[in-house]
Amino acid sequence: MAFLAVPDPELAAVAGRIAGRVPAATAVVHLSGSQPLGALQPATAAGHPVGSFHPFQSFPVERAPAAFRGALIGIDSADPALLTRLERLALDIGGRPRRVPDRERALYHVAAVLASNLLVGLISTSATVLEAAGWSRADAVDALLPLLFGVVENIGAEGLEGALIGPIRRGDPETVRRHLAELEAAGMEDPARVYRILGRATLELALAAGLDPAKGAEILLALTGSPAATGGEPR
Repeated sequence: MAFLAVPDPELAAVAGRIAGRVPAATAVVHLSGSQPLGALQPATAAGHPVGSFHPFQSFPVERAPAAFRGALIGIDSADPALLTRLERLALDIGGRPRRVPDRERALYHVAAVLASNLLVGLISTSATVLEAAGWSRADAVDALLPLLFGVVENIGAEGLEGALIGPIRRGDPETVRRHLAELEAAGMEDPARVYRILGRATLELALAAGLDPAKGAEILLALTGSPAATGGEPR
């Protein structure tokens, strides 16, 4: 197999170059999370089996092979033999293979970005709030990391609903209002906007976890200014 670990816009061009240099029986596999199998069309046209193999994991730098252990590996191929080989490879490196066909790939990748790239952005926003309170950036990140690790551990042990704590889960609209007032008084409009948007998602989870609907309505009012708000960007 020839694995293409290149930026998405270069996949087709590299696939075309590979197709002219390796035997036709060689499978060409991309590692992209977002691109369909069609991104390898030049290889397909040359008679190569094509597939995808995407670790649902974060690799900003080189990491030890143990990073694959337990990670989902998104695989796909129209060639049954290649699909079996990709599944076996995922298992061999300690991963959990799951077929992710083209029709699922865009939302699959969005989910990965939300849970990884944008999570880093969220921690950066949290650190910025602590900086506004007088903390150094380094102290803020040092304080937030153990909290983040604890939350992830709790999700693994208790599930999403069981791991949820905080003022929204408790049905405490006054604390929510105070948080937003403090952010807005400090001129931190972006963190306030993030709080409102993620607060809406958290409220849905809290209601599923058993929060009293009347308290939920109060929380919604605190977050949006409208008890009937159901969509769009919170005010």
